[in-house]
Order: sequence, then structure tokens, then C-alpha cells
Amino acid sequence: MSKLSLGFGDFVYSGLYPTTMRTNSLFILSFLLLLSFSVLGQQVDKIQGTVYNDKNQNGIRDKNEEGIAGVAVSDQVQVVKTDTKGHYEILSSKGFGFVFISQPIGFSTPKWWQKITAEKSVYDFPLVNSMAPTTFTFLHASDTHISEKSVDRMQKLREIVEATKPDFVLITGDLVKDALRVSEKEASGYYELYKKEIEKFSVPVWNVPGNHEIFGIERHQSLVSKAHPLYGKKMYHHYLGPNYFSFNYGGVHFVGLDDVDFEDLWYYGHVDSTQLNWLKADLANVPATTPIITFNHMPFFSGSLSTDPYTETGPGRTLERENGVLQFRHVVSNAHEVVSAVKTHPYPIALSGHNHVRQVFWYETEGQKTRFEQTAAVVESVREANEVMPSGVTLYSVKDGKVDDGKFIPLDKK
Repeated sequence: MSKLSLGFGDFVYSGLYPTTMRTNSLFILSFLLLLSFSVLGQQVDKIQGTVYNDKNQNGIRDKNEEGIAGVAVSDQVQVVKTDTKGHYEILSSKGFGFVFISQPIGFSTPKWWQKITAEKSVYDFPLVNSMAPTTFTFLHASDTHISEKSVDRMQKLREIVEATKPDFVLITGDLVKDALRVSEKEASGYYELYKKEIEKFSVPVWNVPGNHEIFGIERHQSLVSKAHPLYGKKMYHHYLGPNYFSFNYGGVHFVGLDDVDFEDLWYYGHVDSTQLNWLKADLANVPATTPIITFNHMPFFSGSLSTDPYTETGPGRTLERENGVLQFRHVVSNAHEVVSAVKTHPYPIALSGHNHVRQVFWYETEGQKTRFEQTAAVVESVREANEVMPSGVTLYSVKDGKVDDGKFIPLDKK
């Protein structure tokens, strides 16, 4: 007899099984695990619920707690709004196993998304009254690449948060050291460590995935099967929830995007059509005068391309053939399509990371000016030839929808 112990997030099997039954046992376990994730990417019958003002903050709707009208609710494909009683319905959910709200101005909630399960059809969202400032600050961080060896970098980030007291933090991907090319056990350990660290923050943290969050796709190194229940984006879903979403704060609509796509073994910058259609539906529910701030991992446009050699081969290559067309791999290949969708509204700034260097970029266009800004990496400084680009984050102030130039804050004091 041999002992089998497998862990997939919240699902753990540990027990004895005959060596001769090993193949069958692993097959059965894989099948059961796939069933536990079967809602993801599947069509689900009608889901519904109520978004309400949880006055006593007990998480249960009491008789005197009214519903909140006009709140956007989504399954990452469809977007609906709550009626005058705070009720919503999504007649046939075709998303990725989540239902979430776009947190409205004047309310907050620690539970803005929920997993859809086959056993449940009602998903209520209790909200709590909060301040609705027109002047606020937020911190943009990126590329934490967390591991046991780099936890001190997250601690330094938290110290900056405590010193600057922003209203919230945006972290634009490459949250973990690596999930691309390692085993499930190692990748899950990084995810669990990241969750543990951000729970220590005193302000809300909003994060989106980067390329390092895509589990197992470099299969020649990870030795992970495509059939693994956490393969690709599913590991991010399992630990951190929706990989794209929106929320409102201080008169601004923030949109977190997942702009890292993958095909076979390799990732590249791209926003897929499902997400792009969701983005248009999300913005259709936002007043035309409301400013939009997007945040995602790979930059839409970047000046740092000129610092890298143009290479078409190897794991770190800068070029990628997408549908037979040669593209820059480390920027978003359909960026103009995404930007055009957002520019139906005031669009002061687009935030990203990925290149580990703070960059401020814009170009002259007719109409409005959008700044395309990247912040540096939390995990480390970068050296290019004789130049050192310091590790750090950027603090932004917003007043009446106007975003200031941002203040760069190095993680390492000199």
C-alpha cells in the first residue's frame, strides 16, 4: 500500500490506496476535482439576489434594511442593474463562476464577489454606508512577486501604506513569484502567502493578475497537464476571485482588467473579446461624464520597448506571433481597441506594471489626453546598463475627477 496526499486549494485528499490502483485513483481524484470546479465557464440557470444597506452590519438583511437601486451586478459576461428595491436577476449566467457588484459610491463592502455554486441561486450583497469624498488618494503598486524570500518587500510596502494613508491600494499583477512554470504545490504556496500578506493591510487592496499568476502553462517546465482543475487562470480565480471587475470611488469609475492572454505554452499582452464586450457593457452603466481609470498588468503602450532587444524565440522573447501576425509580446496587442472603448468617457490615466520601471507616457491626440503610466516593481530595483531604476510605488491624489502627476515613493531608503 502507498499513501496518497493531494491538495488543491480547499480540497485535500489524504489516504491509503493500492499501488496497482494508482492510475485509476488519480483519474477518479482528477474527475472529482474537475466536478468541484465545474461551474467555471459553464452556463448556470438564473441567479438573483438583493443589494441592500446593512445598517447593523450583521450580514443579514433585516426588515428595516432597504435595497439599493442602480448597482451594477455582473457575472463577467453580462451586466445588469438592481431595481428600485435593490433586486437583480441574471437569467442565464455564462461567466466564469462568479457574481460580483461594482461597488457604488457612498458604500463599502468586504464581500464584493461570490462564487456561484450548483446548490445556490440567491446571492445577496450587504453594503455599509461609507464616506463619498471628491478628494482622495490611492497607491499604485505592482510586481510584488511574493515568496518567502521577498516577504520583507511586502512589509516595506505596508509601511508606506501606513505612512501615506491612502484610501486604497491597486496592485497590478505579478503578485506571486511564479505560477507559470512550477508545480501546483509551489504555486499554491505563493498564492496563499500573498493572500496572507494583503490581509494585513489596513486599507482595501484591489489586485489584477499578471503573467506570473497563470498556472502551469509552461508545461515543459511545470509538468502540469492542461486537464488540471486549476490550470491557467483558474488558480487565480480559486484564490483571488474575478480577474476583471470594476468599482466606484470618489466620483471615479475604476476598471481592473486582465490583459494577459495565452496560447499553448506562452503568454502575451491581449484583452480577449469576452472581456472587451464586458467592458463595453460595464461602461454603458456609467454616466458619460464620470472619469475612468483603468489598471492592469501589461502596459497598453510603453517606451521601455526600446531598451530591450527584439527577440522572437526563447521564454523571455519580446516578439510573439498572434494569429500569424508578429506583435510586441509585452504590450497589449489590441490596445487601441480597448482605449477606444474607454474613451467614451473622460479617461485621464491608464495604469500598469510589468516592466519593473516607472514610466510616464502620453501622445498627442485629438480630443482628450490619456496618460499611460507604469509604476516600478515592489520586489526589486532594475539595472539597465549604467542606469538604476529603483523599486517603488506611486501615490496619486484625485480631486473632482482630476488626477495629479503622482508622487514616486522608493521602497528602499537611502
